[in-house]
Amino acid sequence: MHGSSVVVGIGESKYYKRGASPDPEFVLACEAIRRAADDAGIDVRDIDGIISYADQRNPPVRLASALGLRKLSFTADPFSGGGNNVAATIQLADAAVSAGYAKNVVAFRAIAQGQFGRFGQSREGTARASAAMAWSGVYGLLSPAMECAIHTRRFMEDHGISQEALCDIVLACYSNAQRNPRALRNGTRLTREDYHDSRWIAEPFHLFDCCPENDGAAAAIVTSPERARDLPSKPVSIVAAAQCLGPRFGVAAFQPRWLGGSFYRDAGEALWQHAGIRPSDVDVAQFYENFSGMVMITLCEMGFCKPEEVESFVSKGALEGPDARTPFNTSGGNIAEAYIHGFELINEAVRQIRGESTCQVTNAETSLVVGGPGYSPASTVLFGPAQ
Repeated sequence: MHGSSVVVGIGESKYYKRGASPDPEFVLACEAIRRAADDAGIDVRDIDGIISYADQRNPPVRLASALGLRKLSFTADPFSGGGNNVAATIQLADAAVSAGYAKNVVAFRAIAQGQFGRFGQSREGTARASAAMAWSGVYGLLSPAMECAIHTRRFMEDHGISQEALCDIVLACYSNAQRNPRALRNGTRLTREDYHDSRWIAEPFHLFDCCPENDGAAAAIVTSPERARDLPSKPVSIVAAAQCLGPRFGVAAFQPRWLGGSFYRDAGEALWQHAGIRPSDVDVAQFYENFSGMVMITLCEMGFCKPEEVESFVSKGALEGPDARTPFNTSGGNIAEAYIHGFELINEAVRQIRGESTCQVTNAETSLVVGGPGYSPASTVLFGPAQ
């Protein structure tokens, strides 16, 4: 692929606190897709491919009817479990356009946790635990926070990392959100004292280490560079993408090979090989933060630093603002902009290459998105200027 398709439009609904959306999830999805089409400068009816992430409730036939699509030539839904494979939506859109299966492919995610239930709670009944939960639920391991806390605690113990590293990651997200009027945490300033005084959720995670639960939708439209030349929007090239396999949920994820990891080492190496660059060449990065600890681990597995270096790598404001040593989650990310299963990170990465971010990195030419660490298959995508 390597630049054989481009992102030409991005859009989102308004973001809401869980349960605060006046509209159902399907309406949020349609709104984000329409806004992406408007941003691209195309008629929404000319979309002929639909890729949803982790979404069986808003099927392509219903979307096509509601949006008035003239033709539907390609549909897909990446395997998921958490936000791990959100970047694969762009990889599949790239593949569909590059192979000629569709001309204008929209990838999206819509969430209404107030309508369909919270991701942060266990949904297991009391009578029987099924599948992977049968191996972990019986010991009280019931939520994503608990699962990721075990990996984070092991990583911190193995490498002598303090709680301050997690705090620095969270503070960077909140600081960057103060520049972003879309962010739900815009106007809410967080101090180091506030962080440490907040209640424990699952040690080593305080309240602010955990992403919130939100309602909203985000979408991006992919087409060919040739078609993009006739559109008013600034196209952004899909330089490279990668997916890689890790363990299944449950007991397999806590075996010695995986314990204390985020399952992103192979995905990182595959991406750098495809792209022909290394982490030091990345101008700005958006890391999915379901929990701050998994970001810390994934920075190491993606090759940005070694485990023994990670505490100094994130400290002293090194991730905060457009002039940071490593510009990171410039919209506020899952933690401080909104949790839209990480799709809002894709839109922010595109904005950085366009020069339209509220926390704009000067002359950004490489913009990275890393999917949800701690779950698999892992996915990541790299954007750059269209040629």
